[in-house]
Amino acid sequence: MFWPMLAVAVGFLGLVVLGVLGVRVFVEAERLGRQVSDSARRINRAADELERASVGVAQSVDQV
Repeated sequence: MFWPMLAVAVGFLGLVVLGVLGVRVFVEAERLGRQVSDSARRINRAADELERASVGVAQSVDQV
């Protein structure tokens, strides 16, 4: 009777460990998604600023 109970306990602990690791992966994936979104916003903002600056440079070159 000892071995079957030990096997059930070890199986239950294995499921608990897998559950905890699954939650950690989910939390880290959400955090990574927020970082990617923030980086995309920053890149878009920098691209807009670069486009505005290039328009000014192009106009000043035309005047020369």
